[in-house]
Amino acid sequence: MPLLAYISIAGENRIAIWAMDPETGRLCFQEDIATGGGPAPMAVDPTGSYLYAGLRSSSQMASFRIAPSTGGLSPIGLIPLDADPCFVATDRRGRFLLAAYYHAGCVSVHAIGHDGAVTHPPVEWLATHPRAHSIQTDPSNHFAFVPHVMDSNVIRQFLFDEQTGSLRPNPVPRGVPAAGDGPRHFCFHPAREWVYVVNEQGCSVTAYRFDRAAGTLAAFQTLSTLPAGFKGENTCAEIRIAPSGRFLYTSNRGHDSIACFAVDDALGRLTAIGQQPTEPTPRAFAIDPHGRYLLAAGLGSGRLATYRINPQDGTLIPLGTYEVGARPMWVLVLDVPHGSTGFPH
Repeated sequence: MPLLAYISIAGENRIAIWAMDPETGRLCFQEDIATGGGPAPMAVDPTGSYLYAGLRSSSQMASFRIAPSTGGLSPIGLIPLDADPCFVATDRRGRFLLAAYYHAGCVSVHAIGHDGAVTHPPVEWLATHPRAHSIQTDPSNHFAFVPHVMDSNVIRQFLFDEQTGSLRPNPVPRGVPAAGDGPRHFCFHPAREWVYVVNEQGCSVTAYRFDRAAGTLAAFQTLSTLPAGFKGENTCAEIRIAPSGRFLYTSNRGHDSIACFAVDDALGRLTAIGQQPTEPTPRAFAIDPHGRYLLAAGLGSGRLATYRINPQDGTLIPLGTYEVGARPMWVLVLDVPHGSTGFPH
């Protein structure tokens, strides 16, 4: 099945689309979609029909229809926001778009219309704490979590109404990580009740048990993302789990690497399996839907590095590096289920 990589190029106000050969991992540029506004966070609805991009310099949200035959993008909506979004995600049913706002210290929920476009005004605009950095609903779509970095150092826990889009504080409204952690992004294990959070300031990843009845998180392990003895400056950015649930990856900005972990299938505990050097300032990276490749964008270099994921041990095998443009801020990799990208063989 053909693959497409979508990369938001904030410094050039565009989303770049690259085709990826599913057998070799080789990339081929397809087209640019002009966006204006400094595109950064992106999300796709559960059906793979619509793509949403937060425009940070203009404080707007853009909606696009994804062509089923080619994966191309057609703009279908643009709405104003009261702040610049650093993270966006749809709920699990694709009815609402959730966003976090770092500078404003808040989150929002916007309804998605029948045409797939995000609507205005929001159904929820909620102050949380300074430096809110992400928001997602759980697999049941009944709860939502919002990590906050730096001095806020908290994960807010919410009840999410999938019919109305409203957020209400959970009876246990927050989890408090260890001092100095700064929880930033997180991912759910695809089959188990574990959540993994990357800690921006702590340069670590924390494994949490997810209580699916109460909608709360309880930490049970924290591991460094850095090699022993590293003394330089570093912060962590992104976290992704392979579709198999066997391997977990986070990015180090400063050490400039992808930290690799194996996931124990019985206990959810992590084992560090090393750091793969990558492009400068790897703010964003993505794993393809089949868990074969990892693509890491260097915010500081304007290049995209590609890797094959070793299916035996989860290590990353370098494949290639591509010039993609100034300040790549987000990477998504999608299947094109109904057609061909026209990738040259």
